[in-house]
Amino acid sequence: MQTLTLDVRGMTCGHCKMSVEGALTELEGVSNVEVDLATGNVTVSYDESKVTLAQLQEAVEDQGYDVA
Repeated sequence: MQTLTLDVRGMTCGHCKMSVEGALTELEGVSNVEVDLATGNVTVSYDESKVTLAQLQEAVEDQGYDVA
């Protein structure tokens, strides 16, 4: 199990938080997602044998946010 913090730009509200959490949680291998709107940090716990960093970034970007 791997834990990673992504710097996500553009999140401003509860809906943003729910969108990012939902998109990441749907990915196979993701076990936990914590979004901090104040800092823009998204902490993801995942199984690196089932999901890649690129897939995590793509899921966030598909919701309309930028991963720094």
